[in-house]
Amino acid sequence: MRIFRRTMLAALAAGILAFLVVPLVVPFNSSGTLTNTEAAGKTGEFVSVGEYDIFVRKTAYSNQLNKALGDESVDSSDHPVIFLLHGFGASTFSWRDVMTNLSVAGDVVAYDRPAFGFSDRPTKWAGINPYGLQGNMEILKALMKIYAEDREVVLVGHSAGGLLAGEFARQNPQLVDKLVLVAPAVFSTGETPWLSYFKNIPQIDALGPFLVQGIASSGNELLEESYYNKDQLTDFVSEGYRAPLKIYGWERAFWEYTNAPRANDFLKNISSLNQPTLLITGEFDTVVPTKDTKKLAGLIIDNDLVIIEKTAHLPQEENPEAFSKAVIDWLRASNS
Repeated sequence: MRIFRRTMLAALAAGILAFLVVPLVVPFNSSGTLTNTEAAGKTGEFVSVGEYDIFVRKTAYSNQLNKALGDESVDSSDHPVIFLLHGFGASTFSWRDVMTNLSVAGDVVAYDRPAFGFSDRPTKWAGINPYGLQGNMEILKALMKIYAEDREVVLVGHSAGGLLAGEFARQNPQLVDKLVLVAPAVFSTGETPWLSYFKNIPQIDALGPFLVQGIASSGNELLEESYYNKDQLTDFVSEGYRAPLKIYGWERAFWEYTNAPRANDFLKNISSLNQPTLLITGEFDTVVPTKDTKKLAGLIIDNDLVIIEKTAHLPQEENPEAFSKAVIDWLRASNS
């Protein structure tokens, strides 16, 4: 019995020692091998925002529809800039099929939020955490200054990007004229404050990138749930979502995002949201349940609600024509 106890104590001590030491001495090897620019190719441009290079895709205003309506203006400054904010695990790729459609209403700008897509993935920063809500708002504000200074702005946010768009509009009413929230994840922010405590433990922080590597597989499950018509979830779509995982260090960036501060007062102060707002949801959304978007419609003073049939969490991908028509028709009606 005494020998057994000694053996168990020795094993326990070895386990504790391994936990304390191994994570700090075993290097983490990212599954990614490419730089941001290598992964992005020539699909967009990188714009310097403070310390970071943010990946942006743009589609210039097309006046074809306006010509058909008798408006010969070709000056895009007479028309709004439409900013597109993607959701969790997504990127500008999510807007690929609606950017040209929406350009009949103004210039269209989509960008990758930190930790996603092809934008920089910093591991150290001075000042505000770029992965947190406040850091994201500062980046958006800087992009508005670059692309939309003294212009009307339509802010479109999907899922987690919807929460960012809504809170930004609430805090900066002078910068946002109209708001479009697509399956906005406002009732469940995904914040994990308890992780911040563990992140302060060096061993846990070192293990973080190992812990999030599973996102490569779990992300496929989330994407599948986001589509109502699974036939539309082609290899092309899957590859488009997985492309950013080829970037070196994506795991550490995702770990930083997981622990970033995202606390907000959007729902608490939703009555102060004064922009005309269009809410869009898929008929069969289970990621952000359709009923949640309907519930939100009851809380926003000036809003319209559109439910796109036979789509789930990604109506802009499953039915880009219906999605684009809903946005354009609403913009035209709100201008009349």
